Amino acid sequence: MNDRRLYNILLSPLTTEKSVLLGEKRNQFVFKVASDATKTEIQTAVQKLFSVSVKSVRTLRVKGKVKRFKQMEGQRSSWKKAYVALAEGHDINIANFE
Repeated sequence: MNDRRLYNILLSPLTTEKSVLLGEKRNQFVFKVASDATKTEIQTAVQKLFSVSVKSVRTLRVKGKVKRFKQMEGQRSSWKKAYVALAEGHDINIANFE
């Protein structure tokens, strides 16, 4: 995998209440990833970009919501989310990611 693809896989970290609690209690971090990224690509990207050891990767697709404004109806775009569990003793500083 080339370096350009590595930077296109991880789009942004998700910093919600749930993801912050997962980071503190279970050493898991949540990322918004490219919709065509596989688990092995996500694992390789996290390991190379952050120099950490990844224990497991879980992915899911978030379906876009249907929104209405008066008679107009539209839909937000769907996206992919990845839960990355790190090995014991490893940590990611999300503040320096963006």
